[in-house]
Amino acid sequence: MLVSCWSPKGGSGTTVVSVLLALAWARLSPSGVVLADVAGDVPAVLGMADPAGAGLSEWLGAAAEVGAEALARLEVDVGRGVRLLPMGSSGGSVAAAGMRAEALAAVLGDGERPVVADCGGADRTPGRQLAAGAALSLAVLRPCYLALRRALAAPLRPSGIVLVPEPGRSLQRRDVEDVLGVPVWAELPLDVHLARAVDAGLLATRVPRPAERIFDRALVAVAG
Repeated sequence: MLVSCWSPKGGSGTTVVSVLLALAWARLSPSGVVLADVAGDVPAVLGMADPAGAGLSEWLGAAAEVGAEALARLEVDVGRGVRLLPMGSSGGSVAAAGMRAEALAAVLGDGERPVVADCGGADRTPGRQLAAGAALSLAVLRPCYLALRRALAAPLRPSGIVLVPEPGRSLQRRDVEDVLGVPVWAELPLDVHLARAVDAGLLATRVPRPAERIFDRALVAVAG
């Protein structure tokens, strides 16, 4: 199963949500989880150096004969049942890889292990194709007018929303659901302990318990 995390507006926390979701799912999946880094920020959030060598961008730029087995060889073990598919270094080839991006979505969605894809802004290939082709497409949003405005104008319609509530905002969960016509799948409030874990590069090993519980509950129906 392929789950995509994306946002119509930058700075919403898409990468953090993707990592937390992958870590939570790995606790439920005996075969582990693949975390596909389409946006390029996952290693930083995990507190690791950018993997050297080829990655998703090289696979996307390769010939059609290069299939799923080559994709599996790109994986990097980051522990706790999570295998990272890094972005790679050939960023210039990504924007022109529309057909291969559709193939990537099919390959990732047909594997035996669940896949979480951090698609970032999903405003260009391959993030847009992955988000559109996912079994569960999650838009990460803060409850602000600009985010809702961009979400309404986005070419993608998510399956659900991961809402990141902020103190003092007048818009609430019900407002977001009413405007977008999409259910809130999970709420991840801003949390100082979570922010510190990310800033210290410790998120892979020190997930705050409240964040764990949020995604454990949200995944029950999906992994069920």
